[in-house]
Amino acid sequence: MCWISLLGHNQTSANVGKEKNKGPGMNHGGKDRLKTPLIREHGKHRPATWDEALEGVAAGFRAQVEKHGPRSFGMFSCSKTTNELNYLAQKFVRSVIGTNNIDSCNRT
Repeated sequence: MCWISLLGHNQTSANVGKEKNKGPGMNHGGKDRLKTPLIREHGKHRPATWDEALEGVAAGFRAQVEKHGPRSFGMFSCSKTTNELNYLAQKFVRSVIGTNNIDSCNRT
């Protein structure tokens, strides 16, 4: 697998030196890369374990679906990722959440 990295011109106002990502994990090892999940509590972020972060996400999804129904949930997928990840995303939304509300930018 090949990763391509681009450096933009940092004096432009349109993108402040950042180019569009071309592939998952574009920012390997960058100083601003998030390496630990963060959970917001009382308006501030704190480091968390991956298990704690994923449990929080699952609880939030579950609460939303229970309160408003599965049609209240939607997901956007990305054409720049692999077919396998897009397949998993649509399978999750349809099988686990119970909705067809999934879209991607594959048309562009």
